[in-house]
This record gives sequence, C-alpha cells and structure tokens, in this order.
Amino acid sequence: MNKLWQQWAKTARLMVGVKDYDAYVASRRRFNPNAEVMSREAFFRRCQDERYGGKSMKKCPC
Repeated sequence: MNKLWQQWAKTARLMVGVKDYDAYVASRRRFNPNAEVMSREAFFRRCQDERYGGKSMKKCPC
C-alpha cells in the first residue's frame, strides 16, 4: 500500500509540474558519481523557471 501511495504522490506532483528531486540526484549519480548536484531549493527554483519561463509572478493591476 505504501508503494501505491508513493507512486500516486509522484504522479500528482508531475501533473502539477513538480519534478522528482530524488530521481534527479539518482540520475546524476548514475551517469557521473562525481557530478555536482543542486540543492533541493536550487532544483525547485530551476524547475519553476523552466515551467514559467523565468517570469516572476506579478500581481494583477485590477
């Protein structure tokens, strides 16, 4: 049941554009064990920049 919940949570995160940090780290380590890995915060910021094109969220002038 725990595995099912983890898979559901991963799917839900991907649906809203949140990439999996642990998968990123595993991938970096698999191809180059000495590769530099971004912090979780830097990874999140990069994903947000990719998703929104680096534009900041602006308040509506309404």
